[in-house]
Amino acid sequence: MSTSSPEAVKKLLENMQTDLRSLSMECKKKFPPVKEAAESGIVKIKTIAARNTEILAALKENSSEVVQPFLMGCGTKEPKITQLCLAAIQRLMSHEVVSEAAAGNIINMLWQLMENGLEELKLLQTVLVLLTTNTVVHDEVLSKAIVLCFRLHFTKDNITNNTAAATVRQVVTVVFERMVAEDERFKGIVEQPPPVQGNTNRRSVSTLRPSAKDAYMLFQDLCQLVNADAPYWLVGMTEMTRTFGLELLESVLNDFPGVFLQHQEFSFLLKERVCPLVIKLFSPNIKFRQGSNSAASPAPVEKPYFPICMRLLRVVSVLIKHFYSLLVTECEIFLSLLVKFLDGEKPQWLRAVAVESVHRLCVQPHLLRSFCQSYDMKQHSTKVFRDIVNALGSFIQSLFIVPNAGNTAAISAPAGSVTQGAAQGGPGTGGVSGNLTTQAAFEYRGTWIPLMTVSVQGSAKATYLEMLDKVEPPSIPEGYAMSVAFSALLDLVRGITTMIERELAVEEEAAAEFREANPEQEWQPPAGAHLVWEEMVSACWCGLLAALSLLLDASTDETATENILKAELTMASLCGRLSLVTPRDAFITAICKASLPPHYALTVLSCNAANLSSKAYSIQGQSVQIISPSSESHQQVVAVGQPLTAQPQGTVVLTAKNIQCMRTLLNLAHCHGAVLGTSWQLVLATLQHLVWILGLKPGVGGALKPGRAVEGPSTVLTTAVMTDLPVISNILSRLFESSQYLDDVSLHHLINALCSLSLEAMEMAYGNNKEPSLFAVAKLLETGLVNMDRIEILWRPLTGHLLEVCQHPNSRMREWGAEALTALIKAGLAYKHDPPLAQNQRLQLLLLNPLKELSNVLHSDIRQKQLESVLQILQSQGDSLGPGWPLVLGVIGAIRNDQGESLIRTAFQCLQLVVTDFLPTMPCTCLQIVVDVAGSFGLQNQELNISLTSIGLLWNISDYFFQRGDAITQELGREEEALQKQAQEKGETLNRPFHPAPPFDCLWLCLYAKLGELCVDPRPAVRKSAGQTLFSTIAAHGTLLQQPTWHIVIWKVLFHLLDCVRTSSTTADKEKIESGGGNILIHHSRDTAEKQWAETWVLTLAGVARIFNTRRYLLQQLGDFFEAWEVLLNHIQSAALSKNNEVSLAALKSFQEILQIVTPVKDSDKAGDALAAMGVPPVLIDPLSASGPGRPLVRSDSLVERLTRYNGAELQAPPPGEESALEDSALWWSAWNTWYRTGTDSTRPPSGVTEKLSFIPSQPFLTALIQIFPALYQHIKANFSMEDLKKLGVILHGAVSVPISSDASPFILPSYTEAVLTSLQEAVLTALDVLQKAICVGPENLQVMYPAIFEQLLLFVEFSCKPPQYGRMETKHVANAKYNQAEWVALNYVPFAERSLEVLVDLYHKTACHKAVINEKVLQNIIKTLRMPLGLKYACPSESTWKLAVSSLLKVLSIGLPVARQHASSGKFDTMWPELANAFEDFLFTKSTPPDNLSIQEFQKNEAVDVEVVQLISTEILPFANFIPKDFVGQIMTMLNKGSIHSQSPSFTEAEIDVRMREEFSKVCFETLLQFSFSNKVSTPQEGYISRMALSVLLKRSQDVLRRYVEDERLSGRCPLPRQQVTEIIFVLKAISTLMDSLKKTQPENVDGNTWAQVIALYPTLVECITCSSSEVSSALKEALGPFKDFMQPPISRVQNGES
Repeated sequence: MSTSSPEAVKKLLENMQTDLRSLSMECKKKFPPVKEAAESGIVKIKTIAARNTEILAALKENSSEVVQPFLMGCGTKEPKITQLCLAAIQRLMSHEVVSEAAAGNIINMLWQLMENGLEELKLLQTVLVLLTTNTVVHDEVLSKAIVLCFRLHFTKDNITNNTAAATVRQVVTVVFERMVAEDERFKGIVEQPPPVQGNTNRRSVSTLRPSAKDAYMLFQDLCQLVNADAPYWLVGMTEMTRTFGLELLESVLNDFPGVFLQHQEFSFLLKERVCPLVIKLFSPNIKFRQGSNSAASPAPVEKPYFPICMRLLRVVSVLIKHFYSLLVTECEIFLSLLVKFLDGEKPQWLRAVAVESVHRLCVQPHLLRSFCQSYDMKQHSTKVFRDIVNALGSFIQSLFIVPNAGNTAAISAPAGSVTQGAAQGGPGTGGVSGNLTTQAAFEYRGTWIPLMTVSVQGSAKATYLEMLDKVEPPSIPEGYAMSVAFSALLDLVRGITTMIERELAVEEEAAAEFREANPEQEWQPPAGAHLVWEEMVSACWCGLLAALSLLLDASTDETATENILKAELTMASLCGRLSLVTPRDAFITAICKASLPPHYALTVLSCNAANLSSKAYSIQGQSVQIISPSSESHQQVVAVGQPLTAQPQGTVVLTAKNIQCMRTLLNLAHCHGAVLGTSWQLVLATLQHLVWILGLKPGVGGALKPGRAVEGPSTVLTTAVMTDLPVISNILSRLFESSQYLDDVSLHHLINALCSLSLEAMEMAYGNNKEPSLFAVAKLLETGLVNMDRIEILWRPLTGHLLEVCQHPNSRMREWGAEALTALIKAGLAYKHDPPLAQNQRLQLLLLNPLKELSNVLHSDIRQKQLESVLQILQSQGDSLGPGWPLVLGVIGAIRNDQGESLIRTAFQCLQLVVTDFLPTMPCTCLQIVVDVAGSFGLQNQELNISLTSIGLLWNISDYFFQRGDAITQELGREEEALQKQAQEKGETLNRPFHPAPPFDCLWLCLYAKLGELCVDPRPAVRKSAGQTLFSTIAAHGTLLQQPTWHIVIWKVLFHLLDCVRTSSTTADKEKIESGGGNILIHHSRDTAEKQWAETWVLTLAGVARIFNTRRYLLQQLGDFFEAWEVLLNHIQSAALSKNNEVSLAALKSFQEILQIVTPVKDSDKAGDALAAMGVPPVLIDPLSASGPGRPLVRSDSLVERLTRYNGAELQAPPPGEESALEDSALWWSAWNTWYRTGTDSTRPPSGVTEKLSFIPSQPFLTALIQIFPALYQHIKANFSMEDLKKLGVILHGAVSVPISSDASPFILPSYTEAVLTSLQEAVLTALDVLQKAICVGPENLQVMYPAIFEQLLLFVEFSCKPPQYGRMETKHVANAKYNQAEWVALNYVPFAERSLEVLVDLYHKTACHKAVINEKVLQNIIKTLRMPLGLKYACPSESTWKLAVSSLLKVLSIGLPVARQHASSGKFDTMWPELANAFEDFLFTKSTPPDNLSIQEFQKNEAVDVEVVQLISTEILPFANFIPKDFVGQIMTMLNKGSIHSQSPSFTEAEIDVRMREEFSKVCFETLLQFSFSNKVSTPQEGYISRMALSVLLKRSQDVLRRYVEDERLSGRCPLPRQQVTEIIFVLKAISTLMDSLKKTQPENVDGNTWAQVIALYPTLVECITCSSSEVSSALKEALGPFKDFMQPPISRVQNGES
């Protein structure tokens, strides 16, 4: 309820009346005047209340009267009355109804009471109420009231004193508050104060308003009083203390700074009165040195007095805080003093209060900034700010260095506690005295200083500055100064950094707004601010770092450590933001060093520290060193590990503090990475070492996981740190994840730092097998992964470095390099870039490039990794690789044989994936690369299966080309145009393989060329597969090629391939290959390289021949078909002549293949008809020769003509077939020449004595060779000349003469006994047959060739008796050869010779009458040749031979003799007759004996043959004796004679027995002889004589035989005669009977008389034989005697008888 409300007024009136009544009651007896006054007062009040509406105002007006009774009451000096009056007065005051006059009266009354020493407390209360409730008290009254309070302060009563002190304080405050209120009222009115002249206070006061004037007078007098001078205004002061004065000054300055700042008069007081006063009062403290000997000093120094000193410091604090701007110079002095008070020589309490004062400054960053601006940044000025910081630093150091009494106690603690303390991990000094709870403390080199909580962070709550009641200096607890200094340091750092950072943030905001508004312009920050910040940091960092490092090293408390680290961290970050590199690095180095074990050799840090320690900062002559860490550890050890450095120390330990520092370091890097710049190097190096010592190893994605150390005593970790590890590893990862928020420059710093770390790790990993540190590599990976969105800016340095890592000799290092690189590439490709990769080719190539670079690394593990990632990339991004394909394919194809199987296998998987899935998605320009890559897999020699499969892939690729032909052609065409354009612009020619051909054809050519390369691979299986594929693709897809491209296919692909194969085959090794690797057995036909190459040669030649065969029509349109044909024939020839049966035989097969072609003309006629029937114009017969749209037809002239011809155009075309016949005949003759050369060379026997090794062509080869001739002959017969025939003969003869090897003989000769022709012999005869038939139907001029054919056949016939020689080669007869020996076996030529003979006879049959046959004496030659078998007869190799010879002779003669007789006159047959005679002679009287085992039947058959010959003589020759030369007839007669009397020799040899057995023969001979003798056709006497001679000889011989028989029979008695003799006698008897028959048939005149006589003379001898005992002889005798009856006639005359 307010004092002015009606209720309050009513209450007031009531109370007053009550008070007055009470007063009058009390004074009734003793003090009647007072009673009256009271009563009139009641009336007065009632009157006022009744008359006035504004009761309070009226009361105030009459207040003097109203108050009067009470004042009088006080005057009674009766305590009870006085108290009642004072209460009433207070009530009035509180209702503000006291006027100025009344107030004055009240004060006077109070003063009297004071002087009487009455109701002192009540007085004070009343004054206070009076002054606080209103402002009516002014000037002298006020001063009197104040003096009253002061006086009461110095009474004897303590309570009064204290209450008075409080009241004074309050009153002083009230005075100043009034002034502030007054200023507030006059705020709007601007007055021009008159200039202040001089410095007399009187003059200056005149300008002030009333309240201000009071305040001024009061403050001035306070200064006077403290200075121990008389006051001007406060009249009546009796005593005053300096301490109280200082406290009052301080409170005014502290509470009303505005007054002094706004009013010059007050400012003047500050400068002129307060500051000099303070400086004067400080002097004893400055001069004093603790412990200085007073005897030594000349004048005794006034000792510093704690209460004053402490209060002065408080005043100074206030002055500095509020009036720094007014008192710049004075503050400089104060601050310097403060710094001095921290000096070690000052008393402890002084240092403590000084440090508290400094702390107060430290929590005011803006003030500190002002210092910096006012002093440190001015020239020739004390560097105050720097000095303060340094002083704090050296103060802290001094506490450690100078042990004071307090500390010594701690050091000499009971020995027993030491051990326990140490065991507790507490301070090593044992200062804990066995107490288990370790107190927070600092310990350094044996000095132990406890740490106490002195103030809340950010506020300087002082202890000693507040001890206003202490007169004696207090004892300072141990560690108090340290604790304050520590807080001061932390607050200083916190204050400065937050202030600067706040301002930086504001500035950045402004910059951002500016940029938004003016995007083009550059933002210019106000320079001043930056300069100040930089100066502040520069000024303080050394001192701070020195102190903080020392404290960090000495700290044993986790929280303290945390605070120190936080301070270092914020400083580091601030320096970084202000780009102050040296201080930033210094703070970071400090944190780094603290993270590592003591004395850990880490070069990055040591060089940095050396930089710093060389700078010692002097603070007023005292130097601050950056202290090196103390060696003894008093920390809990939490980890033992291996040092990463190369130093020889065994293990190192990490303490909990190290881990704590490490976390700070992580924090620094995590939150302030952007400002670290080059110091990333320090941070990362340290982290790397820590991670290593803790045994963290990188896992997937580069995150570090706790892993066991690989070697050495393994890392030991306590459970405490074990639980921390996952956290640390997590922070580590987050640290690098946060790199995504760094700007580009900072990111580059980070990457560079990681790279150089990694380089160091690489250096260290060289030359030893210690496990390398993978920290840097792992983190490069992490950093790359999180910065994918701007990967371009860091890709090159990142991957460039990782590529180096991949080449490192240490496998673990490499493995991680590759892991990191491939993970980055995969992530880069998978990342959703903007724009997407498909539209950003450059980026895609950039990402893929390092993958390609990996191919240059020689280590197979790296390549393995590379290829695995290619496989993954294909599986995940294969569809979107686009322009990246060449790179990817390059990687897949970069295989080398020295890389081992598994690599090649992996690479090949990639290729298979590409070929199966991705051919359609890649640009067509890459298809050629795919072909190359597939080829290179074919060529690698590590894994045969892959080579073979890759050939399969090439086949798949070719299929793909075939199916997508049109699309590929179009795309390549577009590409080609673009390339052409580029090339033209540059003025170069387009450079691509097989250039003139269209691009699609080039693709095919590349494929063919690659397969061609594979066809000459060293491995037979690969060659085989490649060959088959090459020829199949050409066959299947060749139609797609344009005609001119075929030219390249033939010359550059096929012939080139043939050349290579031929060269390789001819130089291949003949060494036997033991086995095909593993357990594969190799067939003997493939057990040398040469044999394996032979297979390839066969395949290749066959393939090329087939292409020539199937594509002949197309190829013939190329201009140089003839040259190609020649080259092909040349290859066929060289293959045919190769010393390998397989190749040579196959060459002939190919030869056959290309010869069996019908001429293309006829072929296309057929095609033309077929197509025409379908309505297709014949021009388009061949799809590629056709001139389709836009494709000009390249034609040779002949083709034009040919097409014209087919088109039936009216052009004058040559007669059909003629021009092509010319062309063809050239081809055929070329083929004939090849055949001839091949034949000649292959059948030419080796010259000289040959070793076993000489090569002899095989039978199948020769057979094939000869079989080619008939087909070939069909095409060349028109011009086949005698010369050619001779050449052919030589070859046929040569071929037949070639022996076979004994091991082949069983296959070629079914058995030794069967008379079978070998296929070769068949072929030879067929060839001759073809010729003969051709001559037969051919024109007359061909007939001259017959004799040559006969000659050839006769040569073959001779083989029956005289097998041909093959050079000087030893051959065995087939029957004697051992199958398994390497011998050469002559064939059984008999069947061949016999067949030849049959052919000959046949041919002769047809051609006997031909002029050529007659002229060339063919018959004579036949007989001459047949003489040989006929003469040998039983000595022939085969019995059948002579039989066939005889029968053939008979046939030939039956045809030839009539011809011979016909031409007898011409003499062409003259030489034949003697030959014939000799032939008969040799045959009928052979020198060879029949074999012993000849059966009777056989003998009789043979005899029958002889008989046939004699019969031929009797029928064909003798009857025509007059046409036949006489000598010949004579020879015949002699022969017959010889046959008929065939036992002239008397000796009984076995031969004769055999001869004798030819009874039938003899008989026929005899008959013929007789018939011829007795015939009347004897042309000459001589002939008759011959026969007569013969007869007489025969008869005489008969007589002898008979006689001898009779004699022998008689002599022998009972014994039978020998068989021969019996046979002989039988023969003679038969001859006689034959003679008798002949004589009977003959005309008597033809028989000579002498003959008769000899016949009759035989009779008696015959009769004598009758007694013989042999029945056979008897029967023969009977037949012989029988015919004699015809001669038994009655005699005609005596004379005749006598004659006979």
